[in-house]
Amino acid sequence: MDDDNRIDDMPQAEDTEQQGSGRIYQTRYDDFMYEPIGFGEPEIPEPPQPPEKEKHRSGYGAAITLFFVFLLVSIIAAVAAIVFDVFNSKKAIEKIASQNVVLYSESKPEGANDIVNKVDEDGRYTPEGAAASVIDSIVEIYTYTDSSKDKLSSTGSGIVLSKDGYIVTNAHVLLENGCHVVKTNDGQTLEAKIVGRDIKTDIAVIKVSNAKTLYPATLGDSDETIVGEQVLAIGNPAGLSSTVTDGIVSYVNRPIRSNSTGFEMECIQTNAQISPGNSGGALVDMFGHVIGITSSKYVSSDLEGLGFAITINEAKPIIDELIDKGYVQGRFRVGIELIGMSNSTEIAAIEGELGYSLPEDFKGIYIGNISEDADIASTDLQIGDFITAINGKSVSSYSEFYDTVSSMYDAGDTVPATCAHVAKDGSITYYDIEFKLMEDTSGNY
Repeated sequence: MDDDNRIDDMPQAEDTEQQGSGRIYQTRYDDFMYEPIGFGEPEIPEPPQPPEKEKHRSGYGAAITLFFVFLLVSIIAAVAAIVFDVFNSKKAIEKIASQNVVLYSESKPEGANDIVNKVDEDGRYTPEGAAASVIDSIVEIYTYTDSSKDKLSSTGSGIVLSKDGYIVTNAHVLLENGCHVVKTNDGQTLEAKIVGRDIKTDIAVIKVSNAKTLYPATLGDSDETIVGEQVLAIGNPAGLSSTVTDGIVSYVNRPIRSNSTGFEMECIQTNAQISPGNSGGALVDMFGHVIGITSSKYVSSDLEGLGFAITINEAKPIIDELIDKGYVQGRFRVGIELIGMSNSTEIAAIEGELGYSLPEDFKGIYIGNISEDADIASTDLQIGDFITAINGKSVSSYSEFYDTVSSMYDAGDTVPATCAHVAKDGSITYYDIEFKLMEDTSGNY
């Protein structure tokens, strides 16, 4: 075969024509190659890529770093702000203090405090009107042990009765041989003398002289008082002059016994505050009338909001007799001091005096003292003994003794009594006496 034939018989690959300088070249492929021999660019492999996991870790770490940088910057900024405030706080406070603060205030309408505007067409006052109408009639009373006035014994209140100086108060505010000074609401200081003093009812009258001006109170009719009406108590508790408390009438004409003498008086019960310094002060209604004389001796010490005032109608006859005679007529005097046995407190007090216990079934009134000028002092009765019966009727309390004697006898009469001496071993010796009742001109029992 010629050359042409050999060429045609061989497997042919695609011929590539290349042009250059006007010539045409024909490229022959190797029989066993897919690429032309001696031609083309070599294949360059791509660089290896980092795994996806490594990329993720790198981004997380950058975020944490950024967070801590932000946190540190915030802390530094906060500390700087605090330091700045501390160094500038004084200036800030001075700046605030230098600013003018506006306070809003307003006066009452013209004439709002005039007493004429505190009363209605029926003559009923408002509480402030009733207080204003009476307060100048209430005085302070200071009791000293003697004329040197070195030792103050007690303080209390009083109600002016007349322009010429008569004042009613409580008997327990005064001392029989003490020195008494009155101070009025307008500042006058006046010496006072006892006109009459009745311990039984706890009512007394004193008189002052040389007063420039006195304002007598208007006394009302306590029988017209009704439950629920508003009242004021005016006095000087704890030396706080012209103190006014308010309340209502809780009960009217309630019979109450004094916790010091046991004598019974008709009282107005009220929840208006009545303290020891109020003694001798006034219980006032809304018409500006005094309807009662307040007394701490008629106040329950066990219950709050429970006070009593002697009704003015009960007090008037006693006041009149004290002014007229210096004492209450028709009263008798035995001349003893006694303790009853009506409750466990009294019994404990008696046993404390004796120094030993009493028999359980024994009853009577214990004799704590006997006046030397009394007729009973001439009998066999001794201090520390008991009176157990009056004319055969058993007595074991002040009220039983007083009621029994007063229901059977008058001043000047002779009274039969059964007495007893209780020994330390519990034995009882009974004996009888008779004593004469004296007319009471002292107000003492």
